[in-house]
Amino acid sequence: MTRKAAHPDSPAQPKGPAAPTAYFTKFAQATAQWAGHPAIFLLALAVVVVWIVTGPVFNYSDTWQLVINTGTTIVTFLMVFLIQNTQNRDMLAVQLKLSELVLAMKGAKNEFAAIEDLSDKELAELHDECRARAEMTLDHLNSRREPGRAKPRAGRPSRQIRPQDHTRDRKALITVMRGHILAPGF
Repeated sequence: MTRKAAHPDSPAQPKGPAAPTAYFTKFAQATAQWAGHPAIFLLALAVVVVWIVTGPVFNYSDTWQLVINTGTTIVTFLMVFLIQNTQNRDMLAVQLKLSELVLAMKGAKNEFAAIEDLSDKELAELHDECRARAEMTLDHLNSRREPGRAKPRAGRPSRQIRPQDHTRDRKALITVMRGHILAPGF
């Protein structure tokens, strides 16, 4: 018996210990895609309506209630694992794409490429550092806009923020950040 060669464009069939994981991944993705379809929602709604309508027929018995409780519990229990698998894959894919952008961007800190592996404390410290850099950028922008303005002290900016400044400053900061992303070395 001869075996047909796989088409070059078709994915290779997994073999070995990775096979169950690959099959589960395909199954989880297909199920998540299927479960998110509006027709499936309507089907689930129809099941609930039929269950409600049959209540008087079964005199609202314990068995009648047990049917819907058991069915929904089993479906919910299984869907949690399928959805979590799909969400983990999607999040990893997004992280990889963002890491690639960070690594490819001139002037970006490469340490941000693996930021998801940091502890909560390290993330908080990095957040504070980024906030300080953003405030420094905003102060720099304001000092360019107002030539007679004194330089801020080290640490937090010393200027008083007027309510009307918020919108203008936020727009200016976004513009600076976009300019830095689009034209590194601003």
